[in-house]
Amino acid sequence: MIAPIVWIGFIVLVMLLMAIDLGVFNQKAHIQTYKEALYSTLGWIILALGFNVFIYFAYENQWLGLGTYIHEPMGGREAALKYLTGFLLEESLSIDNLFVMALVFARFRVPKKYQHRILFWGILGVLVFRGMLIGVGIWLVHYFTWLFYFFGALLLYSAIKMLKHEENLEEDMGKHRVVRFIRRFYPVSNSYDSGNFFTIENGKKAATPMFVALLVIETTDIVFAFDSVPAVFSITTDPFLVFSSNIFAILGLRSMYFVLADILDRFEYLRYSLIAILFFIGIKMILIPLKVHMPIGISLGIIGVFLLGGILFSLFQKNKTIDPGGSNE
Repeated sequence: MIAPIVWIGFIVLVMLLMAIDLGVFNQKAHIQTYKEALYSTLGWIILALGFNVFIYFAYENQWLGLGTYIHEPMGGREAALKYLTGFLLEESLSIDNLFVMALVFARFRVPKKYQHRILFWGILGVLVFRGMLIGVGIWLVHYFTWLFYFFGALLLYSAIKMLKHEENLEEDMGKHRVVRFIRRFYPVSNSYDSGNFFTIENGKKAATPMFVALLVIETTDIVFAFDSVPAVFSITTDPFLVFSSNIFAILGLRSMYFVLADILDRFEYLRYSLIAILFFIGIKMILIPLKVHMPIGISLGIIGVFLLGGILFSLFQKNKTIDPGGSNE
């Protein structure tokens, strides 16, 4: 059994990293440069990979009960590979979330210097909700194995829905249920009030567009979590591996947004890579109760090939559009 100190220590580590991020590197609201965001993204990736070194030794030596999970005992090499696959899977499925973030910020006209603050506070909600979802989900799949069929079907449905994705989302966002709900019960100001979530307007407390954007991003993350969290169950049901890989992927997502926000349109075919990954993981999950298991190394390779293929094909098509006739010299 995993010792409680492992969970406490990991959450304290995450809180410490977030405190350093906001209190040191982003103490003042400012527009992140591309280089700054790139370095931050690389930093989070290095931290995630560094944590995988801890995963290897902890599971290899069974520190504090790690590696002794009754439903899935494993050694260091297997644990490290599953953590890495879960991390890559979560990062890849979260890319579609970047499009939604960009849409929300555009819809509510959130100044770039305040966007990092919204994403920072949003991660706190993610920690709580995903922790609950992972805990309940892992308990359910071990006692009700037929849920693998349900989760697999859910991922296949999500892939089909993404395939039929409508382009005109900006109007839908204006009719978002969270926005209508807030405006019905609580006044919403048009002022950003120096990046605060609440302000005083006409002598009354009112929510700013910052707060509305935060709630919209939180609710959309909940929707995405119902895709990404069950997908990781196809890789492992070890609660610590699922939670840690999920959280490290989300931590790096904020910086990745600022790296990719201005160039997302260059990777228009990346969406099809995500659809292919959802189909692959959905089928893989449906096969689990039938005792059909794919080696974790092959799963990692397939996910990597899908991602790389979408990026390369997007760049190829972009260059072909720019210079359709090629050089005639």
